[in-house]
Amino acid sequence: MATNSVSQTKATVKTAAKLGVGTLMIMNIVAVVSLRGLPAEAVYGMSSAFYYLFAAIVFLIPVSLVAAELAALFPYQQGGMFRWVGEAFGSKLGFLGIWLQWIESTIWYPTVLTFGAVSLAFIGMDHVADSHLAANRFYTLAVVLVIYWLATLISLKGLGWVGKISKIGGMVGTIIPACILVVCGVIFLACGGHSQMNFHGDFFPDFTNFDNVVLAASIFLFYAGMEMSGVHVRDIKNPTVNYPKAVFGGALVTVLIFVLGTYSLGVIIPAKDINLVQSLLVGFDNYMKSFHMEWFTPIIAIALAFGVLAGVLTWVAGPSKGIFAVGQAGYLPPFLQKTNKAGVQKNILLIQGLAVTLLSLLFVVMPSVQSFYQILSQLTVLLYLIAYLLMFAASIYLRYSMKDAKRPFRIGKHGNGLLWIVSGVGFLGSLLAFVLSFFPPSQIAMGSTTVWYTVLFGGVALFVILPFIILACRKPSWVDPKSDFVPFHWQKDAASQAQLKAAAEAYEASHPAEADTTAS
Repeated sequence: MATNSVSQTKATVKTAAKLGVGTLMIMNIVAVVSLRGLPAEAVYGMSSAFYYLFAAIVFLIPVSLVAAELAALFPYQQGGMFRWVGEAFGSKLGFLGIWLQWIESTIWYPTVLTFGAVSLAFIGMDHVADSHLAANRFYTLAVVLVIYWLATLISLKGLGWVGKISKIGGMVGTIIPACILVVCGVIFLACGGHSQMNFHGDFFPDFTNFDNVVLAASIFLFYAGMEMSGVHVRDIKNPTVNYPKAVFGGALVTVLIFVLGTYSLGVIIPAKDINLVQSLLVGFDNYMKSFHMEWFTPIIAIALAFGVLAGVLTWVAGPSKGIFAVGQAGYLPPFLQKTNKAGVQKNILLIQGLAVTLLSLLFVVMPSVQSFYQILSQLTVLLYLIAYLLMFAASIYLRYSMKDAKRPFRIGKHGNGLLWIVSGVGFLGSLLAFVLSFFPPSQIAMGSTTVWYTVLFGGVALFVILPFIILACRKPSWVDPKSDFVPFHWQKDAASQAQLKAAAEAYEASHPAEADTTAS
């Protein structure tokens, strides 16, 4: 039965549209990299590289390695995070993992779209007025909702549209602007420009200042998402080989963009003047003014806004697709399993859009766009890190529970020592970031700390409990008869044991004399 399911799955893969290594790598970069995060680290000057490298070592690299092994271990099974965690710890924790991955992306949309709204505000040539517009909460709210619902409408067209726009948007809105920013920094310094960043500053940060550590903990969110492409593993050409290539290629480019981009921004803007939301556009504007190319700033602004759209598209198509596949296996009510003519999970996308709209209304109660941006970013980090903690733990558990399974990509050729190191470092790094993310950063005016703690503690509690409530209401009728969701390995083992027990009982019933002799 399981063999038939896998065969059907492979047949489906052959007929589906395929993603190449280059396309998937760019989708990974777009999903992970957002230039909007550069100002948050630029305030640390030279030590910002330490934070990036530290987070890469204890988080990005472990996530990339573990995700590559788990995706290659289950190359033709749906579910992504649900599959990986569920194979180790059961369907309930597996559902929690995919749920958190989906819900954190839903919370993340307003933050990244805030950056898109700021980008569009700088299309004008009067940059003082542009800055005031970018700081206007009602303008930002309107743009956030327009861009998000546009991304949703495009996602409803199918994966083909998403792949094309993500690839183009990733180049135009993320990779090219990042290269331009770095080149501007090099030319500016080569022409004798005065650097606002002290290149003789300390590489290692001041760990005695706890506030620095708190704000820097948000860097983990910058690197989150490299494993998200696991839900597309069935849409990749030769996934056991090409998926790891795309992951590692994307990870390398990601680190380079963050480090060089942050330094370039620090060169042109004094640390004391950095604004988490606006400084990237201000940095481009300052460079263009020094080169007497002010006309180019609106072009950069449009490109960055397009990049935001591409990034949102990648995420709208990713986690929602993963939880939809899981839902068809009976974990979500039939209403959330509805698709349109293109086979896209329309009702999940609509519910997601409603949640984004409600979350965006926090603009009205938070004291500033910056504070709204930061509090939702922190909540996103907290929820996502719980899923990562489950993923790292699952990778170790599966080495023992499925020790004989074929692993086309394996961390360490022999033994489990290297896996323990990689997953252990990732787990401890994620746990550290999780704890620190509850503390409000003093660098940002957050208003009432009561609102901060209520949103974070209440949000984490609510979104962790909700999936278990859904599972408690689960009914057999929720299973879609057309679902080809491959059972977990422990489900197949349990079924085999049940069949053996039934056969033994049937044999004993038909041979009572032998049963009595055995008993005696």
